[in-house]
Amino acid sequence: MSQDPTIPHTSEEKSSNSEDIQEDSLNNPDQSVRERIRPGTSSPYRCNRAQSSPPQVVSMEELMETAKGVSNMALAHEIVVNGGFQIKPAELPEGSLEKTVKEIVHKAFWDCLEAQLSEDPPTYDHSIKLVGEIKETLLSFLLPGHTRLRNQITEVLDLDLIKQEAVNGALDISRLAEFIIGMMGTLCAPVRDEEIKKLKDIHEIVPLFRAIFSVLDLMKMDMANFAISSIRPHLMQQSVEYEREKFQKIFEKQPNSLDFVTDWLQEASDDLANLRCKNSPSPGVGAAASGVPVLCPAAVQNWAYLKLLKWDHVHRPFPETLLMDHTRFQEMQLELEQLTLTGAILLVMFNVAGAVLSNLPGFADKIKTIIKVLLTGMHLPSFNLSESLATVGEKVCAEVNSCLSQHGFTPFTAEKEIALKGQIQTLGNSDNTICKLIDSRIQAFLESYLTSGHQKSFPAIPGGLGPIQREMEEIAVKYVRLVNYNKMVFSPYYDVILSKLLNKAESQLLE
Repeated sequence: MSQDPTIPHTSEEKSSNSEDIQEDSLNNPDQSVRERIRPGTSSPYRCNRAQSSPPQVVSMEELMETAKGVSNMALAHEIVVNGGFQIKPAELPEGSLEKTVKEIVHKAFWDCLEAQLSEDPPTYDHSIKLVGEIKETLLSFLLPGHTRLRNQITEVLDLDLIKQEAVNGALDISRLAEFIIGMMGTLCAPVRDEEIKKLKDIHEIVPLFRAIFSVLDLMKMDMANFAISSIRPHLMQQSVEYEREKFQKIFEKQPNSLDFVTDWLQEASDDLANLRCKNSPSPGVGAAASGVPVLCPAAVQNWAYLKLLKWDHVHRPFPETLLMDHTRFQEMQLELEQLTLTGAILLVMFNVAGAVLSNLPGFADKIKTIIKVLLTGMHLPSFNLSESLATVGEKVCAEVNSCLSQHGFTPFTAEKEIALKGQIQTLGNSDNTICKLIDSRIQAFLESYLTSGHQKSFPAIPGGLGPIQREMEEIAVKYVRLVNYNKMVFSPYYDVILSKLLNKAESQLLE
């Protein structure tokens, strides 16, 4: 039996069923993409740019084909980048028309089955059809090596024999149900053992059939999710090529599909160029020694990815090549904003309290939990940050005084409490110096980890960020994994765009 409660028993030696990729167009994907990219086309979303050519007319068939390609690409992408991706049962909204119709149809079907079995003699037409469906489902769970189980299912659930028994009045539905439940127990994942046990307590045929089909649906999902987890390690490279191929087809139908990417990379290049001018090294000192980033494709890309964590999602379109991860980057941005405020609160608290509390195990985690609860929903329009920070100040002071008393130290005086609460309250100001400091150090940490390549070790934690180290590292891992995968897929497109942008920038510097 498998140790993982979500893995079906028949999952041993599961072979991957990843989609075949068209090799002829991918023998040299980087080169072929570079040759086919046509930069410089204008976007239909911009009104301040002159159209370089008349708009392309797209048929409904081409539009539907493109939509299908995007849908397939999004699914493959989700499986690879989301380690927790699982197929879940569709839950229709309560009271919706679809749910109502489904319930009516199902009730009619089971009522018809009940009526047939209540006849004298009983009619088994519907029952035999259901047994046939169950048989096919059970067989679909088997691997090629499960010969004995296959023979058992085929022999006991022989529909021709069952039909003859029904005609002769010798059919024992209860015996078939008992075999089906036993076989389901053999094939299901351990997590479904409780559902199988409940089936054995149902003695009426119609409710039993309904329950059997319900559990079989769950087993189908278990098998599908196990297959997904099995192929994920082998899917990475194929997914990179698959996504690039699908995007190229979209790009060929919509040549302006890289306009926002070009703007995004142009802005990053301009930012680095300006930073380089402001921090020009002294004569005889190299750019690297002075801390000035070198204006190269890798540096521009990394800077561009960092800008996604400060993106104005309301007023600015997201780069086209990152649209499937738009929500993920937005969620990370919100996480970082809350983490910045949490780090600032902890820094203020430990500065006021001194070194007494900083070394107490578990105290920082307790305060972080309180802050997290009180700042939940801080990005919603209805959230009152000022009131929440006031509550945070009250709770933090109470916890600090309690902890100091427990360890034999003098609690805060009233003046010290007022000072701590006041400093926490000011953290809500957009120009707060402490928040800006914490934010810049978090960004520096993420930049260091991003530029370190595929090294497993994290860079040194900047000063003052020790209490939020674990949360920073968790976000950094998610962020860099997402960035590196995006680079693998779309680097040929970025290389072409950056080559033009940097050549243009270099020629302007020489003029």
